[in-house]
Amino acid sequence: MAEFEIAGMTFKGGKMAVILTALSTLGGASWAAFEFYKDYMDMKEIVQNIDVDAIDAKNVQIIQKLDDAIEYTRDIEKQADRVEDKTRNMEEKVRDMIDKASERFETRRDSLMSDNARDLKELEKRFGDKLQKALDNPLAD
Repeated sequence: MAEFEIAGMTFKGGKMAVILTALSTLGGASWAAFEFYKDYMDMKEIVQNIDVDAIDAKNVQIIQKLDDAIEYTRDIEKQADRVEDKTRNMEEKVRDMIDKASERFETRRDSLMSDNARDLKELEKRFGDKLQKALDNPLAD
């Protein structure tokens, strides 16, 4: 069997495997700790270089633009409501005008029809009277 001696201690077989495993675990843990520390230091440098005032200024600018956009949207909604109200009012006025025009048209039509009927009756009467005279006295006229 293989054996080795360290600091006056002799290691054989299974103990040697345990020590090699322990040493490799210790090496891996040391490497992980070093990488973690390196990442920590990199992040520390990044965090130290962050310009908080610039971020605050940008946030204020974004908030102002958002507030302006909200106010603009509200103005648009108000204008849309006004246009809708004006459209409704105009629609009502137009409907009233159409109804009044229809009434006037019907009144005028009825008036013309009754005038025409009266005139027609008068013409029939005159024509009938003349026809009757002509029949009664064919040689006159």
